[in-house]
Amino acid sequence: MTDIKKIAFIGLGNMGKPMAENLLKKGYTLNVFDLNQAVLDEVAKQGASVVASPVEAGKDVDMVITMLPAGQHVKSVYLGENGQNGLLDVVGKDTLLVDSSTIAASDAREVAKAASDK
Repeated sequence: MTDIKKIAFIGLGNMGKPMAENLLKKGYTLNVFDLNQAVLDEVAKQGASVVASPVEAGKDVDMVITMLPAGQHVKSVYLGENGQNGLLDVVGKDTLLVDSSTIAASDAREVAKAASDK
């Protein structure tokens, strides 16, 4: 991860929050998004930049890490829904995408194929 400087971290639950905190401790710059404002406030105090949406988090970053509760959330975040853009609409061609969500393999393959196609 030596070339990685700025990371979008989306999903700060039981696993995501400690992972994001460890990245902050190592000096990485983080854009973070979660639905839980209290958790966002906690990581902001540690130096993370809180953003208003997953799409905003993914702009101008070297890496995106998602840690979401279900396949439907992963697909929504990466692919967009209801006419809204997803992460794949805004990330750079060389942005590393890492999904650590526990989801069905079929959902992971769908998102991977869409990312590869873009």
